[in-house]
Amino acid sequence: MRRHGGSATKPAEPGEAIKLRAMSDRLSAVDASFIYLEDQATPMHVGGVAVFRRPRGGFDYDELVRMIEQRLDLIPRYRQKVQSVPGHLARPVWVDDAGFDLTYHVRRSALPRPGNDDQLHDLVARLMSRPLDPTRPLWETYLVEGLAQSRFAIVTKTHLALVDGVGTIDIGQLILDTSPQVGHHSDGAWIPQRPPTSTKLLLDAITDAVQRPRELVENARAAAGDLFSSTLVKRIADTAGGLVTAIGTASTAPSGPLNVRISPQRRFTVARTSLDDFKAIRSEHNCTVNDAVLATLAGALRTWLLSRGRNVTSSTTLRALVPLAVREDEDDETVPGMLGNMVTAKLVDLPVGEPNAVVRLHHVSHAMRVHNASASKVAAGALRRMSGFAPPTLHSLGARAAGSFSRRIFNVVITNVPGPQEPLYAGNAKMMEMFPVVPLVRNQALAIGVTSYDGGVYFGLNGDRGAMSDVDNLARMVEESLEELLSTVRV
Repeated sequence: MRRHGGSATKPAEPGEAIKLRAMSDRLSAVDASFIYLEDQATPMHVGGVAVFRRPRGGFDYDELVRMIEQRLDLIPRYRQKVQSVPGHLARPVWVDDAGFDLTYHVRRSALPRPGNDDQLHDLVARLMSRPLDPTRPLWETYLVEGLAQSRFAIVTKTHLALVDGVGTIDIGQLILDTSPQVGHHSDGAWIPQRPPTSTKLLLDAITDAVQRPRELVENARAAAGDLFSSTLVKRIADTAGGLVTAIGTASTAPSGPLNVRISPQRRFTVARTSLDDFKAIRSEHNCTVNDAVLATLAGALRTWLLSRGRNVTSSTTLRALVPLAVREDEDDETVPGMLGNMVTAKLVDLPVGEPNAVVRLHHVSHAMRVHNASASKVAAGALRRMSGFAPPTLHSLGARAAGSFSRRIFNVVITNVPGPQEPLYAGNAKMMEMFPVVPLVRNQALAIGVTSYDGGVYFGLNGDRGAMSDVDNLARMVEESLEELLSTVRV
C-alpha cells in the first residue's frame, strides 16, 4: 500500500501547512549549487548511522515506517521533489511529489547473522556511494537488521539541498525522542498539490529574470557545470553570510594525499572514545574539549602520513575546515541539542609535523584562541541559512561549506557537534551510538564527523575507496592518539 507523509521543525500553525503547499518554493542559490555540483563521484548527501539495542518487544520495519509516517507532516519538504525550470531560466523549484511512496524511501536491509560492525560499515559505504534519485524526494532511511548482540541500525541519507536548518531538519532527528514511545502523531492524510505547469514555471522565471537579470546567465552557466567560473560562487558566499567571511580570504592549503581525484566508491569506518577522557585532558591542559578532539585527530593524521612513507617535517601541517557549535557555557555538557548556541567557522592548520602530543595540543589551542579573538563567530541567523542546530542536521554545515571551497583552501573537513548527554529512543529502542557520515567533494579523499552522545564521542570517517584504502588504520590511530594524550594526564 502506498503511504504518504511530509516535513518542518515544529508543528504548523492552523493554515500554515496549506500555505506552504499552495505555491512552489524556488531553491536558494546555496541549495541549487548542491544540485549542480553533484555528479557520480561526489553525491551531495549527508548521512548518519545510529545503532540501537533491540527492545524486549522487538523493533521491525513496519514500526519504523509507521513512526516516520506519523511525523512527516512536521517536515513537509520530505514529500517534495526538485523540478527544473525549462531552459534553466531560473533555479529549480520544490514541488509536491504526487506519487510519493514512503516505502520507497524507508528501506530494509540485513547483515548475515551474526552481523559484525565491519559488515555494517561496508554496507554504509555502499549506501553512501549511491546518489539519491533526483526524480523523487531527496532522502532515504534504512533499517539494518542482523547485527550481533541484539542490535540493529538505522542509516539515513539526506541531500544537502534538502537540509537547510530553517524549515527542514535531517530525517535522523525525526525518529528520536528523549523517552520511549514519545512523539508527534499526524492528525490527517496528506493531499499533494498539483505541480506547476511548464508554462507557469516559465512565466515565474521570466518575472524573476526581469527583476534580477543577472541570474538568468548565472543559472544557465551553473546548470551547465560552469559553477566555479560563474559569479554564482560569490552569491553563495553572500547567502552564507558570516560563515564564508571567516574562510573566504584564506590562502591555498598545503598539497598532500588527502586532495586527489576521487572515485564514486567509498569506505566508511568509525572510532569510539569517551567524553570523560576528553574532559580529563581539558582539565589537565586548560583547553576545550574541541581542542582535545582536534589535537587527537592531528596525532592520528601524523601517524597515518608516516605509515604511508610521507615526508613529515616539524613544519608540516594539514589544514582543516572546522565548522563547530560552541556552547555558551562550555562546562555544561548536559544540555541536549544545539538551540541557543553560537557557531564558529574556522580554518585550522593541524600541526601533524609536531612529534610531541602536548605541544600539538598547545598549537591547536592557540590557533583556536586566535580565531576567537578575531571575532569569527557567526550569528545564529547566518547559520540557519546554511544548516541547523540539532546534531544530525549540523553536520551538513561542514559539507555545505566544503562544497564550494575544498579545492582551494583546506585538506579535510571536520564537523564536530556536541550532542545530547542523555539517552535517545526510537520507539522503545534505546540508541547506543551515533556516527555522522560527512560527504566528500571534488578532490577531497577524507571527511570526518564527530558527535558526542550520552558519555561517548563518536568519529565517523568517510573516505574514497581508492585513495583511503587504509581508513580503518586511521580510525585505530585516532584511538591511539587519544591514549597518547591521556598518558599526559596526572592521576
